[in-house]
Amino acid sequence: MKKIAAEEARAICKIEELGCLHTDDLKPLGTIIGQERAVKALEFGLDIQAEGFNIFVAGVPGTGRTTAVKSFLEEVACKKPAPPDWCYVYNFRDSYRPRALRLPAGMGAQLARDMQNLIKTARREIPRAFASEEYAKKREEITAAFDAKKNELLRELHAKAQAAGFVVQATPNGIFIIPLRNGQIIKDEEFAELPPEEQTDILQRRAALEQEVARTFRELHKFEHEAAEALRRLESEIAAFAVGHLFAHLLEKYSAFPDVKAHLEAVQQDMVNNIGLFRNEPRESESMVPPWMRETPFRKYEVNVIVDNSGLTGAPVVVELNPTYGDLFGRIEKEAHFGTLVTDFTMVRGGSLHRANGGYIVIHVEDLLRNLFVWDALKRALRDKEITIEEPAERLGLVAGKSLRPEPIPLDVKVILLGEPLHYYILYWFDRDFRELFKVKAEFDTRMDRNAENISKYAAFFCTLCGKENLLHLDASAVAKLVEYGSRLAEDQKKLSTRFAEIADIVREACHYARREGALYTTAVHVKKAIDASFYRSNLIQERIQEMFARGTLLLDVTGAKVGQVNGLSVVSLGDLTFGKPSRITATVAAGKDGVIDIEREARLGGRIHTKGVLILSGYLAGKYARDIPLSLSARLVFEQSYEGVEGDSASCAELFALLSALTGIPLKQNLAVTGSINQKGEVQPVGGINEKIEGFFDVCRIKGLTGDQGVVIPAANAENLMLREDVVEAIRDEMFNVYLINTVDEGIELLTGLPAGQLGPDGKFPEGSFNARVVASLTELNLRVKESGKEGNGEK
Repeated sequence: MKKIAAEEARAICKIEELGCLHTDDLKPLGTIIGQERAVKALEFGLDIQAEGFNIFVAGVPGTGRTTAVKSFLEEVACKKPAPPDWCYVYNFRDSYRPRALRLPAGMGAQLARDMQNLIKTARREIPRAFASEEYAKKREEITAAFDAKKNELLRELHAKAQAAGFVVQATPNGIFIIPLRNGQIIKDEEFAELPPEEQTDILQRRAALEQEVARTFRELHKFEHEAAEALRRLESEIAAFAVGHLFAHLLEKYSAFPDVKAHLEAVQQDMVNNIGLFRNEPRESESMVPPWMRETPFRKYEVNVIVDNSGLTGAPVVVELNPTYGDLFGRIEKEAHFGTLVTDFTMVRGGSLHRANGGYIVIHVEDLLRNLFVWDALKRALRDKEITIEEPAERLGLVAGKSLRPEPIPLDVKVILLGEPLHYYILYWFDRDFRELFKVKAEFDTRMDRNAENISKYAAFFCTLCGKENLLHLDASAVAKLVEYGSRLAEDQKKLSTRFAEIADIVREACHYARREGALYTTAVHVKKAIDASFYRSNLIQERIQEMFARGTLLLDVTGAKVGQVNGLSVVSLGDLTFGKPSRITATVAAGKDGVIDIEREARLGGRIHTKGVLILSGYLAGKYARDIPLSLSARLVFEQSYEGVEGDSASCAELFALLSALTGIPLKQNLAVTGSINQKGEVQPVGGINEKIEGFFDVCRIKGLTGDQGVVIPAANAENLMLREDVVEAIRDEMFNVYLINTVDEGIELLTGLPAGQLGPDGKFPEGSFNARVVASLTELNLRVKESGKEGNGEK
């Protein structure tokens, strides 16, 4: 048993340890501190290029994991070449499957501009080519040649018809062969009056002439087709010439890229085949088309650049803050035309995975898992090494309108997921693909050693923060106070917290107070004010509880001695605030065979760990006091005035003291409060939240009046966790409050009762008059009562 001195209750940071007077005397921090394990894992994960070695960065928010990842990625990415651009172009073979083109960084946008300029030039130059005199002359020659052949055939036909005694007339209703007699047309009435022999002769000659007419008109159709083909060849030649010199430069410029060259050739051929688009020929239906839709036919010649790395130096680093399906994998947009949704390859949009292709992408795993289909799609993309843009509705099997199927793009990216350790373990055990795709784990710790090197790095961190955010620099006293605050957050005198986000908020608030006072530097006074103000903004409930202690609503004795009653220490966590709340624990004992009954458990207010702690009490009693006799008792344990759940085993030590007091009738000192868990051997084990527990009882004692003999009993193993408030440390120094360390239950018994606990002698008995001897005597008496009651129940006397 040991009593803590004031110097042991808080690890003070001396200004001499810092080696500087102000943080502006230091060099800014160049790397993250206190995360050597995570740093090595990151370095390995970013350096290795093997398949599946993506990285999961596990850690509590505020430990610097995001900053560290960004810093490492920027350092690694700048040493790598910029990845290629990616474009989607029209597929002239299948318009529903746009083709993907790969070009060196910067050339994608250049190709898009080149195509825009080419189409603009083509729409200006092609009409000029067809308006030239040379084209008109050649067209006229072709037409004249056809007309000459046509006229020659018709003259021959008319001559043959006249020789046969007929005339051929072409009308809108068809070709008519009319017989002649003496150079005059024979009318139907006249033909009917002719002798039968003459009629037969005319009909025979007409039949022969009809064959000649048919042959002549077949020849005419052949000549028309040849003329049309000649005109089309002429137009193609003119178009090929007009378009060819436009494409010649581009074909040469992109000759090193076969896919681009093939696409340019396909565009060239399509423009030649659809030369009417460029001749500005008026169409009857054009007046019915809105102006914005008149450009639609030319959109197939555009280049849709979905990844433009022209302004990038090094590999891309993308932090996706909203990983929805469309934002991550891209989407196919649509336009409303007359109430109908339409789309084409120019409305294909890339996602953040496209932008990160060839580099790195950082995603918060919680946001990733929250969005439908995204996790499965990401795994598929990493497994297949390609990005596919598709409609999310198709993943559900819903009926969707006909849409595009863009060609998948090869994927080469390093994915870094940020999450808490719980996310990692859930994915590791319940998703078999996860461990194959994310083989590197970089875990960020919440604490680091408190040594001279890390204290110097702490000060350098403050220097970096002040310089980056234009805050007032800190003097040595402020840095020392923040080092102590870091140990307080870590709950360890030999550790410092790496929850830099929380510490940085204190620096910012302290700077605010310093500037308001017109100070040149932020001092320890400002830091303490910031810490106290931050606590004050959140401790309304704590104040209400303290008020209830002051008014006697919550019952707690801090003087005197009581049988079967002890002050236990617990912690209340509200998320933004954790504080201690002492509770009265009582026990009653009677003869019986029920054993130790936990009322909290029976009321379904006790958690599993608390239940385990109570069950250990029975093991301790049986092992120490009831080796030779049955453990016959019926005991009840309860947290008085507790209306919420009770969890943890930190009260098991206090519960045991209350139980032993009720069993022996020996009162326990109420000026002391107890915390600690025990094992079946009677050893007192460390617990969490030790500082808040001590401060909670101290506050109640101060409210009710400090007497100088009040204090707390804690496990000796918790000595290094003490980082008490400065007012508590001063009370210890002034001997107005005490902190006692115990290793065993017997030490606690002696402290709470003032009696010797007593050690088991060679004869298997405890010394007469010792506390443990009283316990054995009480258990023996209870056992006899149970036996007697059993005999009476069986009718024995």
